[in-house]
Amino acid sequence: MYFAGVVTTADAIKLLEEFRAGKIALPDAVRAFQAPPVSDLGFAQVDTHRSLRKGFAEVIYGGGKTAEQVVEIAGRLLEREERLLITRVDATQARAVKKKFKVARHHEAARCITMDPSPLPKRPGLIAVICAGTSDLPVAEEAVVTADIMGNQVERIYDVGVAGLHRLLNKLEAIQKARVVIVVAGMEGALPSVVAGLISHPVIAVPTSVGYGANFAGLTPLLSMLNSCSSGVTVVNIDNGFGAGYAASQINAL
Repeated sequence: MYFAGVVTTADAIKLLEEFRAGKIALPDAVRAFQAPPVSDLGFAQVDTHRSLRKGFAEVIYGGGKTAEQVVEIAGRLLEREERLLITRVDATQARAVKKKFKVARHHEAARCITMDPSPLPKRPGLIAVICAGTSDLPVAEEAVVTADIMGNQVERIYDVGVAGLHRLLNKLEAIQKARVVIVVAGMEGALPSVVAGLISHPVIAVPTSVGYGANFAGLTPLLSMLNSCSSGVTVVNIDNGFGAGYAASQINAL
């Protein structure tokens, strides 16, 4: 058979073009689309059709996995995929992945690993990632790395929390140029409401677990963001920079 299976949208287009040109028989084309979308590793069921459905390969969440499991899942995905993202990795996982895959790049601040030897062309439209304080940087960087590997232009605007509002206003022109804005904040979580009141584009708010006791490990900013009086604010889960970066990429790709 000409194709072992359809994995990405590009694969599907190429397959259909080959069929239309008479270079591949109809039964072979049908079998390619019917190829099992799951690869069974025993401890994991790897989704090999994620790119076809979502536009990007299955992202590996490192939390709770052994280094060996992360390496094996990554290897199976890389049999079909050109690029890969692993989130929430620890030092042991990072060492194992980098030892196995020379193209692996460890983003320590973001707690992520990317493998992207042929980066996607950057699509039009800017994603701005804003964070309130330096303590929010790990979550903000996770959003940056996610949006970047998915083919987006990303601009960082850091340490502009409401305790010094002039810092944010000094960056307002750059923020207004963005098509989508991710705002990361802990403590009382006020920053997304302020930003959303100043711009016309979507704001994705990310509460973080940064703060003293009454922050309740991120619950306080989560509730503040959900109760924002500014329009156009969407909220993801606590510390979920990955979810924000992914959603921003999907919006920017529309």
